[in-house]
Amino acid sequence: MKLSYHPHTDSLYIDLSERPTVESPGVSEGVVLGYDASGRLVGIDIDNAANKVELQKLILSKIPGKIEISAS
Repeated sequence: MKLSYHPHTDSLYIDLSERPTVESPGVSEGVVLGYDASGRLVGIDIDNAANKVELQKLILSKIPGKIEISAS
């Protein structure tokens, strides 16, 4: 899973899988879900993110995999 915030567009993309997105329905204004060919959720795109989610703090709890931090 990968979270990427783009400040110049104020968008947050939550990449849940490395599988490609083939369908992207909008679920509410500025929120788009990405699904793969099997119908599995692979990503969430949030526009105007600063007004929709709290970006100041991220808490990871009991994550079983490797955690990487990138400031870029």
